Amino acid sequence: MIHGTGLDGDGCFRREGALDRVSAPFAPVVAALGARLGDRFGPGRLHSSYLYGSVPRGTAVPGVSDLDVLLALRDGPTDADRAAARAVEDRLDAAFPQVNGVGILLFGVPRLLSAPERYDLGWFVACLCTPLSGPDLAARLPRYRPTSLLARETNGDLHHDLPGLRAKAAAATTDAERIRLTRGVARRLVRTGFTLVMPRWGGWTSDLAGSAEVFGRYYPAHAEEMRAAAHAGRTPAAYPELLDQLLSSLAPWLAGEYLAVHGAKAPRP
Repeated sequence: MIHGTGLDGDGCFRREGALDRVSAPFAPVVAALGARLGDRFGPGRLHSSYLYGSVPRGTAVPGVSDLDVLLALRDGPTDADRAAARAVEDRLDAAFPQVNGVGILLFGVPRLLSAPERYDLGWFVACLCTPLSGPDLAARLPRYRPTSLLARETNGDLHHDLPGLRAKAAAATTDAERIRLTRGVARRLVRTGFTLVMPRWGGWTSDLAGSAEVFGRYYPAHAEEMRAAAHAGRTPAAYPELLDQLLSSLAPWLAGEYLAVHGAKAPRP
């Protein structure tokens, strides 16, 4: 069931998540993250840090959910930055069994605020990321509405990426690889399916099941496949054959429909 539309009274996105929504099991993980980032990235390197996903939304499940982090660096990430991020990921993942993996994204502030990323990474930071430390970049970004432009710039590249996803599926040789890939592909298809209909629905949700429900109202012929993808996005190991089915059926249809409705995402420099 969808509760609300994720928009304010002016029809603009309400920011997802808040630090006071982090549940008790995950509070020590977030505290340790802040300390580790301080150790690994000095103020001259790190502009600001953010949480996103289920932890700041308050919906994380201990032992199931991962910790998603975005770091805004003062300029583009270096190899040393990536090594430091991996060290933080590994340390937290080993120390806290309540998180099922830690993922840190690295971007330079110039890119996050650039015109080509205004309706992709900029929207992501302003609307889906919860500030953890440093000056909030949302103050330098516009307010956003659920438009076709936003849909195109966030998810209008499935057609471009589909051959690579199929190649990864064909190359996966272990159950762990296929489970990880199934989770990623399933989540991407659900989010793409939701943003396909987002401007018509006129709202926002990050909930996978809710996203599939909204999609199904507009495309009932594909509703069952999308519901299966939403389930696999949370429990991929329970759907060992679904990856190939999604990549051969739902994904190509969705890629074509997205191009017809919203067009292709603009190329990035």
